[in-house]
Amino acid sequence: MTNLLSNISPMSYLDFDALPTSAVILSPDDIDQAAEISNQIFDESKQWQAYLNCLALSAFEQWLEERAEGLTINREKCTILQPALANFINSVANLQVGEFKVCLIATGSLSDEIVSLPRVVVDLPEFIPHFYVLVEVLEEQEAANVYAFLPYQELREITSLQSDWNYQLPISCFDENPDRLLLYLRCLEPSAISLPAIPTNRSAILANIQNQLVELLPQLQSPRRELSEVLTWEQASAVFTNPELLNWLYTLQKQNTATENVEMGSAKPESPGYFASLQDLIKLITQPALNAGRWLWDELDDLALSLSWVLLPSFADASEMRPIRSPEEEFEVIVTQLRQRGLEIPVQARGAYQDFLLAGIPLRMYAVTWHLVSESGKPEWSLLLILGAPALSSLPSNIKFRVSDQTGILDERGLNAESEDSYIFTRVVGNWDEKFLVSVSLMDDVEVTLPPFAFDLGR
Repeated sequence: MTNLLSNISPMSYLDFDALPTSAVILSPDDIDQAAEISNQIFDESKQWQAYLNCLALSAFEQWLEERAEGLTINREKCTILQPALANFINSVANLQVGEFKVCLIATGSLSDEIVSLPRVVVDLPEFIPHFYVLVEVLEEQEAANVYAFLPYQELREITSLQSDWNYQLPISCFDENPDRLLLYLRCLEPSAISLPAIPTNRSAILANIQNQLVELLPQLQSPRRELSEVLTWEQASAVFTNPELLNWLYTLQKQNTATENVEMGSAKPESPGYFASLQDLIKLITQPALNAGRWLWDELDDLALSLSWVLLPSFADASEMRPIRSPEEEFEVIVTQLRQRGLEIPVQARGAYQDFLLAGIPLRMYAVTWHLVSESGKPEWSLLLILGAPALSSLPSNIKFRVSDQTGILDERGLNAESEDSYIFTRVVGNWDEKFLVSVSLMDDVEVTLPPFAFDLGR
C-alpha cells in the first residue's frame, strides 16, 4: 500500500481557525493506528475508506469521553478492528456505547449532501445499530467532526428507501444536533428503539445454499472483485451472518495477494483445495456435532448413540479386556504401537469408535480425546483420530483422510507406502470452542464425512 500519510499536510494555524468549534483533533497515534489497520485491506480502492473509518472511531471515542464521562465505550466487537469484517463492510458497525449499539458512517466530504449507508447495517440484524452517526473526517487538518445522527426507527420510517447494496439518504434525514445524541445515550432506555431480532435459522439458510456458495466464493479470490459482482444479496447475507465464511474469504484473498499469482485483477485458476476447505467449513457451521467431552464422563450424547458410536473402556481398564478380535483389542494394539513411537496418550483419555462403509468397503474410525492446558494457561482439548478397518485388515491403497477446522484443512493423509501400518492416524489440538471435521475418501467423488467433533465437559 502507498503511504497514506504522504498527502496529508501539517495542520496550520489557518486550518485550525477554520475548524468547527466541535471538531476533535486527531493525535499522531490515531493516524498511525488508522494507517496500520487500513493496510490490512488488500484492495487499494477500499483502503482509504478503511482509513477514514478508523479515524472516525478514534474521534468519536474522544468526543464521547470529553462530553459524557459516565458512558462506557466498548470497541471489542467493532467491525473496523476485525480485518475480515473491515474488508467487506464500509462502516464502523457494532460499536457499543453503554447499552446502545452505534454505527459510524465516515465521510471525507459532505459537499454532495448524500449519505451512503451499506445495506449490511440496515437489513441484517447482526449489524443494525440503535443510532447511525455521521462523522466528517477532515484528514488534511488532522481532525474530525461528529456531524449528525439518525435513530434506527426514524430510518425505517423513511418510505422512499431504495437499495441495491447501499442506501442513499439525503443528509437532511439526519439530526444535525449531536448534543441530542448525547442526551439519548445518557437518558433513553435501549428498549425505546426496538431492533429486529437475529433469526435463529441462519445455519439452515446457509445449508440450503451451500452448493451455490461452494461454486461462487472461490471466484472472489481477487480482492479487486466485489461481492456484488459474484453473489446475490441473499447469498451475501449468508456470508455476512456467518463470520467463519467471511474469515475464510478474507484468508483466501490474503493468500492470493501474498503469492502474487494474480495479474490485473484476474483470479488464478481455482484450486480443488479451496472447494474442499469451503465444503468442510460449511459442514462445520451447519451440521450438529458429537460432544467428545461427554466421553470423559463415560457417556455418549444422543447424536453419537444415533450413529452407533461405541464407547471404549478407559485406558486404566483396557489391559483387563482380552476378547478375541474385539474392537477394543484392535484399538489396544494400535495404541501400543503409537506409544512406542513416542505419542503420549494420558490414562484419563477416553475414546469411542464407529464402523461405516465407504463404497461398500468396511472401515472403522477410532477417536480419542482428553483435555490439556496450553502454555498460556488456556484450556484446550486434544483429538486423536485413527482410521482403520475391522479385524486390522488392509485399507485401500488410494484412501485419503482429511481433518479440517474453521480455519481450513489441518491435515490430509494417505497410507504410507513404506510403512506396514494397517491404519492412518493424526492428532489435532484446539480450544474448547473449536470443532473438527473428518472426511474419508477414495476419489474426489467418493467421500464420507463424519459429524463434527466438539468438546464440552458440561452434562
